Amino acid sequence: MDITELFLELAKIPSPSLGEINVSNKILELTYINGINAYYDDYQNLIIRVPANTSGKEPLLLSAHMDVVGNNSEVNIQKSPDDKFYMTDGTRTLGADDKAGVAVALNLAIYLAKNPDIKHGGLEIVLTRDEETNMTGINHVKFNELDSENVLVLDSDMLGNFEIAGAGYTKLDIEVTAKLGGHSGNDIQDKKRYNAAKLIADLVSKLPNGVYKKENGFTITSCNLGSIVAGATDIGIERLLDKKEIDKPYSKTLISLCADNVINTSAYAHYSLRSSNRKYEEKLIEKFQKQIDKFNKKYGEYAHAELKTKVHMLPFEKSPNQKMAQIAKIAGKNIGVDVKVQSFHAGAETHIYANKLNKNNVKFKPVLVGVANIYSMHSPNEKVEIESLKKGFEFVKEIFIEYNK
Repeated sequence: MDITELFLELAKIPSPSLGEINVSNKILELTYINGINAYYDDYQNLIIRVPANTSGKEPLLLSAHMDVVGNNSEVNIQKSPDDKFYMTDGTRTLGADDKAGVAVALNLAIYLAKNPDIKHGGLEIVLTRDEETNMTGINHVKFNELDSENVLVLDSDMLGNFEIAGAGYTKLDIEVTAKLGGHSGNDIQDKKRYNAAKLIADLVSKLPNGVYKKENGFTITSCNLGSIVAGATDIGIERLLDKKEIDKPYSKTLISLCADNVINTSAYAHYSLRSSNRKYEEKLIEKFQKQIDKFNKKYGEYAHAELKTKVHMLPFEKSPNQKMAQIAKIAGKNIGVDVKVQSFHAGAETHIYANKLNKNNVKFKPVLVGVANIYSMHSPNEKVEIESLKKGFEFVKEIFIEYNK
C-alpha cells in the first residue's frame, strides 16, 4: 500500500485523546483485510503482530500513538501550493503527530504480510491512546506480554532523528517560612521579622537555572524556575474567586487584591528539572540542597527553607548496547537518509518502555525515531513533507531488513 494514501486515510479521521475509536477501527479493518493479527487490549490500545517466519532471529517492536492534538472537527487535508506538503485548511491540526508514525508501522506490517519471502524474527506493533494528554494508553500496556527487547518509538519530528536517550522530568518545590510576621508599618523595624517573599527572592537568585550539563552539543541536564508565589494571602485568593469578572492577566488582578501591609511568613518556588543522566540529576539536586542548608544555617530559628522533589517521569538513559544505532546508520546509508544519533530533552513514550520489562523479564531498549519532517506540530499550521514521509517508510523498512540479517 502506498504510504501517502495510508497516511491520508488515517489523518482524515479525527482522533482526539481518548476519542480514538474511529481511527483504531479503521486500522483493525485494514489489518483484517490483509490477514494480520490485531486486537484491542483492555484499554483499547491496539496490538498488532506479524509472527516470525524463521528461527534464530529476534522480534522488533514498533510503537506510535493514535491520538492527536485537536478535537472531533473535520480534518480538511490539502497540498501546499508547491505540492511539497500535506496540511489542513488552517482550521485545525493535521495530526501528523503521530499519524505519520502509525501509518509507517502499519504499512510495514502490510508489506511483510504481502512479502512472506522476507525472513524475519517477528514484528510487534503497539498503537496507544491518550499520549498527548496523560499517557494513560502506554501506562496500560501489558508489557509482560510483549516479546521484543528493541523498540522503535516512531514519534520524533524530523526524518532520520534516532534519539537514544531522553530526559526525565522531576518537580522541585521550595517552601520558605518565617517565624514572625507582623504589620509592615508597626513591626518593620524589628530585624528578626524576616519577610518570606524577600527571603525566597534572595534564595532563588543563588540557585541554578538553565542548562547544567551538555554532551556533544546536546543538553543532558537542566532546570527551570517555573513560578514564585509569595504574598498571595488566603483573603486575596478568596476575593479573586468571589469576583464575577476577572481582568486579565489573572496574576496581576490577584496581586492587586493581596495585602501589602503584611510581613509575609510563607513563600514558594516551583522548578522543573530535566535530565537523561541520573548522576547529573542527583548532583544538581545536591546543589539545590546545599543552598537550602546554607539558608537554614544563616537564618536559624527565625526562618526555614525546605526542598521537596517528586519524579514526574523517569528518564531513559543511553544503553551501553548501541546495536540499533549501528543498524540505523547502515539502513540510512543504504537509502540516502542522514541519520542523527542524539539525545532529546523532553518526554515521550520511550521513557515508559525504558523502565519496563518484557515477557522474558528483560528491560526494553527504546529509541525515538523520526519518520517524516513535521513542522508546527500541535497547531493549525502543522504540515508534513510528503517526500520525507515516503522516505521514512523506506527507512524503517530498511532498518527491519538490516535487523534481521
